[in-house]
Amino acid sequence: MAISRRAFGVGLLAAGIAGTGGYFAVKDRPELQGLLGNRTKLFGFIGGEKEAFLADQDVISALHGHGLEINSRVAGSVEMVREQALLSQNPAFLWPSSSIMVDIARQGGIKIRNDRVILNTPVVVYSWQPVVDGLTRAGLVTATAEGHHQLDLKALLDAVLAGTNWSKLGVNSLYGQARIVSTDPNRSNSGFMFSGLVLSLLSGNVASAAGLAQFGDKAQAIFRNMGFKSSSSGKLFEQYLAGGIGGEPMIVGYENQLVEWILADPKRWQRIQASNGAKPVVLYPHPTVYSAHPLIAIDEQVDRMIEALISPRLQQLAWTKHGFRGPLGTATGDADSAIAGLLPAEIDAVLPMPDAHVMLTLLDKLAS
Repeated sequence: MAISRRAFGVGLLAAGIAGTGGYFAVKDRPELQGLLGNRTKLFGFIGGEKEAFLADQDVISALHGHGLEINSRVAGSVEMVREQALLSQNPAFLWPSSSIMVDIARQGGIKIRNDRVILNTPVVVYSWQPVVDGLTRAGLVTATAEGHHQLDLKALLDAVLAGTNWSKLGVNSLYGQARIVSTDPNRSNSGFMFSGLVLSLLSGNVASAAGLAQFGDKAQAIFRNMGFKSSSSGKLFEQYLAGGIGGEPMIVGYENQLVEWILADPKRWQRIQASNGAKPVVLYPHPTVYSAHPLIAIDEQVDRMIEALISPRLQQLAWTKHGFRGPLGTATGDADSAIAGLLPAEIDAVLPMPDAHVMLTLLDKLAS
């Protein structure tokens, strides 16, 4: 049957109206903007341990699917919420590595629209198998039934404060006094959280102002003993791997760092495991502290970034490719065979951080 020109024109007009209406219907729904290639660009600062996650092409593609393009720069967690030189760049978001940074940001006058914990990873200690063997003989390290290593951090801190030699702790291959190194607590979150954990362990409970007054000098001595302290958790982890057992016998880091390094090149990890050289070992302080990673929204558009990052797809990528646990501290996907059995399913001995006032006062003391 023939179709008249008028009917054909009406059909085209209707299709155009439907298409235009469909376009604006999608355009007005942020979660569908990625279908049109429309992306909202957001600039902000992140902790260095999340740099590889946001540079992951799968993560970038998933964020594009939510209509988002993230331009992030690395800064220390403490720096990003306190340094005016960074805040004057008008970031839309801040993504530090500790929930207490939200309180510190508010106290500093940052206008926070929203905040949400996106990722979690416990603070751990990285060492080497010969060191762990010696500390095990000395009673400072014990193995769980699942084969994970727990560190009596309080006993180690006491040994450091006493100037105990490595040989006295069963580690004959190392020269000099025992030491553990973290990042600069006034710049980087892993050092910041470790300082709170140190003060609490010395105090015998979650540190208060009274505990700081009584044990602050000892905490200061622990950090003075470290010598040079890196400004970045990522840089310190690289120094640990490059320096080996002689250069960095024990460092403070995040659980996800070794996982991410293994998954970047599983065959490299297999070669290391099969070699006769010293092997990296992750130790779980008992107790430890959890490094929660809250996304702080300054611009209202960051609410969309929060919703994207807590989506099942991005949570799965965070765990399976980068070793980050979910907001509740649990796995959010099936572990890769390369890291099967490496991580405990749950961390059962976790100590809360001291409050923001105590931590800020401690930072001033450590900086003096």
